[in-house]
Amino acid sequence: MASFFFGLLIAAANAAWQERILQNEEDKFNNLARQMLPDANSFETAVENIEVDTGKGKKKLTSVKKALATDGTCIGWAFKCEGSGFADKIKLILVVDAGFQQLKGFGVLASYETPGIGDQIKLPYYRNQFIGAPAEKLILSKIGDPEKIDSEIVAISKATISSQAVVDIVNNFLPQIKDYIVTKGLIGNGG
Repeated sequence: MASFFFGLLIAAANAAWQERILQNEEDKFNNLARQMLPDANSFETAVENIEVDTGKGKKKLTSVKKALATDGTCIGWAFKCEGSGFADKIKLILVVDAGFQQLKGFGVLASYETPGIGDQIKLPYYRNQFIGAPAEKLILSKIGDPEKIDSEIVAISKATISSQAVVDIVNNFLPQIKDYIVTKGLIGNGG
């Protein structure tokens, strides 16, 4: 009886706070996206509920936001993506340029990776490798120059699983989202 009562209390609290929770998620999304696209004046939803195949028969819905400059020009795209990490799901926001040619970076919305090891995916020295990288298939490497901006991402020492998880998430979501928005005519076929 007590578990039913506490379950009911949790459900009621969740319902009461749901609007605030969604607003906090929206604010975090916009703040992270603005860090990667500081010239964006606003982010407006361009497409909702795109179904992305996350592998092994699983599907995930995501929405794509268009980053707009003050004059209304599209300067990029931002969307949530997720996948399995070492400990649990890793949820990211991925930002690309207006032509879907170049990554502007990623931000971590949620991650429960090992503190001091896998959670280094949040640190600039790892994240900066994605800024300016081509919006194409990325490859994880255990050696290399993390300062060199290309499709090769250097893994975090002792956190190869978390590093690979981020690369896999990007490699999974990026082409599916790009194909979808090209098909919808939001960007040209050439780019």
